[in-house]
Amino acid sequence: MTCRVKVCGITNIEDALMACRHGADALGFVFYEKSPRYVSPQIANSIVAQLPPFVTPVALFVDADELIVRTVINGSSRWIIQFHGAELEAECLAYQRPYMKALRVKQGDDVAALIDQYPTASAVLLDAYKAGVPGGTGEVFDWSLIPKELTKPIVLAGGLTPNNIQDAIKQVIPYAVDVSGGVELSKGIKSEPKVQEFISGAKCG
Repeated sequence: MTCRVKVCGITNIEDALMACRHGADALGFVFYEKSPRYVSPQIANSIVAQLPPFVTPVALFVDADELIVRTVINGSSRWIIQFHGAELEAECLAYQRPYMKALRVKQGDDVAALIDQYPTASAVLLDAYKAGVPGGTGEVFDWSLIPKELTKPIVLAGGLTPNNIQDAIKQVIPYAVDVSGGVELSKGIKSEPKVQEFISGAKCG
């Protein structure tokens, strides 16, 4: 099975279309104002309106106010949602959109039990745990903590780069991988050579 690729932290149309040209299956937009990769709902929806078909835009929120979430997703029927905070399943379901739940993995976690708390999720994204940081740490976690048999498709995140993507896919065999800082020139600005190398590595890995 070919691994799918989500390029996250998109802030401009040039990077969005560049990632699509190189085979990105999904693009992530961060609506968390503390993030250096934050993008406004207006800019994000203008980018989404220009995306080619079959590329999925993903709206990332961290314990966001309902009004903010609805402002974003009402701008396009194409959005799916990524909840990256402490949201409970009932909160994730409130918007009646397909969603992913991000879980930050650390030593001692029962990953399978955490995933089972979100039976309605389309997929679960597994990221590195760092106290006080909801995501985008650029750090790799111990992939051996991920059980081999899980009830949901897994999107692997956390410190992925062109250098380690093939090892990650071979060990975890995820449904998809998620990259942000590992393909950047600077925070929120992508490097085309890195994006190309990462996607190529993921899809042939």
